[in-house]
Amino acid sequence: MTKYLGLFFVVVSCVLASGCAGDGEHQDLQNFMKEVKARPAGEIEPIPTFRAYKNFRYGAIAMRSPFEAPLLVGAGEKLAGKNTVDAPDDSRKREYLEAYNFAAMAMVGILSKDGQIWSLIDDGSGGIHRVTVGNYLGKNHGRIAAISESKVDVLEIVPDGKGKWVERPRTLALREKD
Repeated sequence: MTKYLGLFFVVVSCVLASGCAGDGEHQDLQNFMKEVKARPAGEIEPIPTFRAYKNFRYGAIAMRSPFEAPLLVGAGEKLAGKNTVDAPDDSRKREYLEAYNFAAMAMVGILSKDGQIWSLIDDGSGGIHRVTVGNYLGKNHGRIAAISESKVDVLEIVPDGKGKWVERPRTLALREKD
């Protein structure tokens, strides 16, 4: 059986090959191909040169982020006076959660041991971190002022746009299960 099957494939291959053999039917196509091949070859343009990329250094790090709500100031209230604070200490070693935006974080729980209350903070990228009063979080020098069972109170030090710094209270509320 396999002998006949092999012979069948050989015969079919020969028939197909004979159908592809040219016997002058496509002479116009062959003439066109010869004409195109006889044309002079064109020149390829050289690769264009590109200017080197110049890095951009963001210089408004001390300014308020345009994606956060502005400070609310009443009609008669000025930011000068008791609300004005000293500039944040740039020589202080940064804590891990200061690399994340405040808006991305959420409180997900609390722990208590020996009278010390710890809050569990989701950094917005899947990590859960333990913090307590006095720790820092967020990009605006936010220091944890108080922790309760349902929220974390944070005081951020932000520029007022006039060269001074003010404290802005923020709150991380406990995030309920989705």
